[in-house]
Amino acid sequence: MKSWLVGAAAVSLAFLLTPAAPALADDAVPVPPNTGLTDTAKGSVSAADVDFVIKVRLAGLWEVPAGNMAQEKSDDPNVVKIGKSIAQQHVALDNLDRAAAKKLGIDLPNQPNDDQQGWLNEMKNAEGAQFDQIFVDRLRAAHGKIFPAIGTIRASTRNDTVRKLAQQANQFVMTHMTLLESSGIVDYGALPTAPAPATGQKGPVPIDNQMIAAASNGGGVPGLSNTVVLLVLAAALVIGVITTMRIFRSR
Repeated sequence: MKSWLVGAAAVSLAFLLTPAAPALADDAVPVPPNTGLTDTAKGSVSAADVDFVIKVRLAGLWEVPAGNMAQEKSDDPNVVKIGKSIAQQHVALDNLDRAAAKKLGIDLPNQPNDDQQGWLNEMKNAEGAQFDQIFVDRLRAAHGKIFPAIGTIRASTRNDTVRKLAQQANQFVMTHMTLLESSGIVDYGALPTAPAPATGQKGPVPIDNQMIAAASNGGGVPGLSNTVVLLVLAAALVIGVITTMRIFRSR
């Protein structure tokens, strides 16, 4: 038994001393492939799926006119270009969304909601630099809010059409966030603070305190022999080392 534990420790040490794989170059940003995503309306559709498809439609209903206003009202050529790109891309995304809704039998709205209409009214009543700031701030905030929804749907939906739409929407949203930030007028210091992470397990592998006490004192846990306890502890040690090294390698 002791020789087995020594062997496990040796394996762990060897893993620690193994050189990490070379990191990707700074410009080697992976691009998600589009293959493998089917679009057959196969799979159950949840209430969250329906809500997501509706939200994508609502985004287009106010961001297209907002982008058009940027072309008409802004004195900044860069903001004009950003507005044109976002309006055109939302037309394309809206076409994808309406096609998905038709396949899934989802009824879509034809008017922005009250909040979105309020943002459009703000833009209508603003001019010059004030318009630019409202345009960039409102659209960037809206894109930031839909990011979590896209991630949740992309990871959890059972319907292939919704899954593909989420993949496509994610690409549009990331592009629009980058376009808006290229204006150079985003006040990052005024952004809301993200919620603190939930407190919980501190270590990578939970180990039962009763098992530790039994191993230390030579006592037994009902239904478990000392051999089983030691095996569990050794396995936990190896897994803990591997998990820690993966965390360091990913940095």
